[in-house]
Amino acid sequence: MQELGWLTQPAVFPWAALALGLCVGSFLNVVIHRLPVMMERAWRAECAELMGRDTPGGAPPEQRYNLISPRSRCPSCGAAIRAWHNVPVFSWLLLKGKCANCGARISLRYPAVELLAGFGAAWSAWHFGFGIAALGGALFIWCTIALAFIDQATGYLPDDITLPLIWAGLLLNAFGTYAPLFDAVIGAAAGYLALWLVYWGFRLATGKEGMGYGDFKMNAAVGAFLGWKLLPLVILMSSVVGLAFGIAQMLAARGGWDGGFKFHFGPYIAVAGIAAMLLGRPIMDLVPALRMFG
Repeated sequence: MQELGWLTQPAVFPWAALALGLCVGSFLNVVIHRLPVMMERAWRAECAELMGRDTPGGAPPEQRYNLISPRSRCPSCGAAIRAWHNVPVFSWLLLKGKCANCGARISLRYPAVELLAGFGAAWSAWHFGFGIAALGGALFIWCTIALAFIDQATGYLPDDITLPLIWAGLLLNAFGTYAPLFDAVIGAAAGYLALWLVYWGFRLATGKEGMGYGDFKMNAAVGAFLGWKLLPLVILMSSVVGLAFGIAQMLAARGGWDGGFKFHFGPYIAVAGIAAMLLGRPIMDLVPALRMFG
């Protein structure tokens, strides 16, 4: 362990976290693309089983598909993506954002996710210093990035991410990493119930569903990590960010362009949760109405 002592130095640790985060960001791109497809395949298989069929519609069994297999390929030409094409950010820049085989455009989302994951991990390392808090903070940031992009693209907030994230927050806070355990347990319950009440209030008033149960679970995960005292700040910030994007969307639509934007609450919870984890106390000090929760 002494040989790795240099890694714990404040001038080194954030850079190491940045490198690790960029690599994790590359994997997050796989999760963002494949996990919704895996969920839909599982649903089809369950429906087929309930209807007494081995496979949906009597079709042949589907190829094995998970986060590891099959090998990543270009969606346009089907060419296998080589190892050097997968170097986070740099490969996208060297390829000028195009497939090396067919020249099809590679979405800007890929380097964006890698950069967000990298800088998020570096910020967590700089903010918390070497230790379990930095690792847990990076895990929280990575998971919320994946949830935000999946929700924005598909409207799904997978239980495969939200539920383990709740437990991770509670386990980390069993040692008081971010908040006392009691505050974390209350935070998880309050995070879920707060949006559950909003959901039912909106549904009773309008007859429509304003959000899904995945939003409740994601907010519960934020509460499990940060504790109940930061939840009002998270809900306030996520609402403000959502309102800002909603206004921008309306203005863009009036101008004849909406960019394919869809309103999902998951990305706003992600932005607010990350901001509250890393900047929560200074922000609360600036907002007098929130000081009572500190």
